[in-house]
Amino acid sequence: MINKDNLIERLIAQNNQKILLLVMDGVGDIPHKDFGKKTPLEYAITSNIDKLARDSVMGRMIPVLPGVTPGSGPGHLGLFGYDPLQYQIGRGMLEALGLSIDIKDGDIAMRCNFASADDNGIITDRRAGRISTDKCEELCSLIGDAIKEIDGVQIIIRPSLQHRFVVVFRGKNLCDMLTDSDPLSEGKEPLEVRALDEKAEFTAKVANQFYQGVRRVIKDLKPANSILMRGFSARPRIPTMMDRFKLNSVCLATYPMYKGLSKLVGMTVIDEAGNNIEELFQKYNDLHNKYDFFFIHVKYTDSNGEDGNFVGKSKIIEEVDKALPILLEKKPNVLCITGDHSTPAAMKSHSWHHIPVMINSDYCGADGAARFTENQCNNGGLGTFESKHLINYLLANAMRLNKYGA
Repeated sequence: MINKDNLIERLIAQNNQKILLLVMDGVGDIPHKDFGKKTPLEYAITSNIDKLARDSVMGRMIPVLPGVTPGSGPGHLGLFGYDPLQYQIGRGMLEALGLSIDIKDGDIAMRCNFASADDNGIITDRRAGRISTDKCEELCSLIGDAIKEIDGVQIIIRPSLQHRFVVVFRGKNLCDMLTDSDPLSEGKEPLEVRALDEKAEFTAKVANQFYQGVRRVIKDLKPANSILMRGFSARPRIPTMMDRFKLNSVCLATYPMYKGLSKLVGMTVIDEAGNNIEELFQKYNDLHNKYDFFFIHVKYTDSNGEDGNFVGKSKIIEEVDKALPILLEKKPNVLCITGDHSTPAAMKSHSWHHIPVMINSDYCGADGAARFTENQCNNGGLGTFESKHLINYLLANAMRLNKYGA
């Protein structure tokens, strides 16, 4: 009997076909009552994507399971062909790897936000007004100088972008089975970090002492006078995309977390891929002949959705559309445009809603759709499928899968 879990790997054929996966983070949405009951994809003016849509096939993807809201880690793992239920990767480790921290066995990483709190420690803004990266660097330096170790555990702090930073605990007997301190909404105090296993009780104690120490250092430095901790994680073991799919792959992203995830699956990560969408797309052209699989990540569709900024999300989609001709200068054999999850602006959060997806190739067929929108994708030829199977369609359209059976 054939093991269906590795059937695709057994059918792999190698050739020179190029696959490009363009991820507009959190692009999926739901109709918004304040904008004519349209979604950002429907509201945005996207003449270039519309033209591509007419010769493409569309569908909707389930990122994890029906009704389950994914984080960015599971969402992207599915897009890369990994079952997010089998491979569980904490956000802290992804961020740490994305920042090129030298992770050692036994290290525990967490992803942190600077936040705003009132005099009683109640969170008033979970992102501290999205402070500048320069301010984040200044605060991380201040904390790093004040807190170097706790109970024999070395504390490593690295700034990321805006309000985000990473902390790594390095020492003995550490465990990542911990709850987050982020209450996920304003008007509450940060939660106490709790151990989910008795092996993690010491690490929980260190985490809570770290929070108290940080508060002593920055409590008077508004707006960023508190922190939220989440995504405690150790480094997992995961097979690479080359091992599984024989794809020489590359990541073109700006945010560290997505670089970290790409490193875990064996992608080459271009540290200076670009600071905007046009630069990311141009970098693809520069590297076109060097790789088989290109992952391009656009972040701000998601962050605008989380901020409830419907118009801002639509404008990012329009920026992608405007820059699309750059990608088409060296058009890949297979171009897929999708998201890792939905982030409805009306909800200001990730959601369980199915993700719109569009594939264009010489062999994809075509739905004859007028636009790339959620409703058009509902009627597309790909139907509705789990995102972990997207890689099958990409490989097939690139003629990289041999026939199964006689």
